[in-house]
Amino acid sequence: MPSKIEKFEAFNSFANCSFLPFEKINEGHPLKGKWKTNQFKNNNPIVLELGCGRGEYTIGLAKNHPEKNFIGVDIKGNRIWTGAKEAIDTKMNNVAFIRTRIDFIEHCFAENEVDEIWITFPDPQPNKPSTRKRLTNPMFLNRYFKFLKPGGRIHLKTDNTGFYEYTLEVVAEEKHKLIWSTADLYHHNPSGQKELTEIQTYYENLFSAKGEKIKYLCFEKK
Repeated sequence: MPSKIEKFEAFNSFANCSFLPFEKINEGHPLKGKWKTNQFKNNNPIVLELGCGRGEYTIGLAKNHPEKNFIGVDIKGNRIWTGAKEAIDTKMNNVAFIRTRIDFIEHCFAENEVDEIWITFPDPQPNKPSTRKRLTNPMFLNRYFKFLKPGGRIHLKTDNTGFYEYTLEVVAEEKHKLIWSTADLYHHNPSGQKELTEIQTYYENLFSAKGEKIKYLCFEKK
């Protein structure tokens, strides 16, 4: 297994990976507005996974939906390395990764460039003063809405009841359209979407093994 340093070096050489540092945010990501033409070379919809970690969900969704393009976003390149290398080794041309902070995400995409967003097992920021750091905080949602298409959907999977309930409150208060939600996905999946339970991240496996119920919700921006 490569070391963390070796993974960082490999990440920087992968054709499906890119990096947007703080000092470059005013310039924006070089592929902003050009992801379909320059990276994927097709006109298929773009789906993001924010805080993708090792990219399990990005890879899983991309395997199920070759008709879509998928981009995983995380700050830790040594984690992204796992998914990026799998995509390269299996010749998955509909997968890419960005190493950057979610705070800078609006500098990576142009208006209406993204069709859908997944947020899978983010840090729940359990302390109340930290709600502004939650990835479903209205401040973060407004960043996403700068590039998410009208009617674009946002999905959340989490084991944390507080985070799940907080997000439901935000959706209601901001008057977004809740598609459906469940506090126990593995026992209540009215959509019948098998990929919601068949694709699992490292943390999902970890929490499920401890008996934690997995929560899910999906909503559209108003």
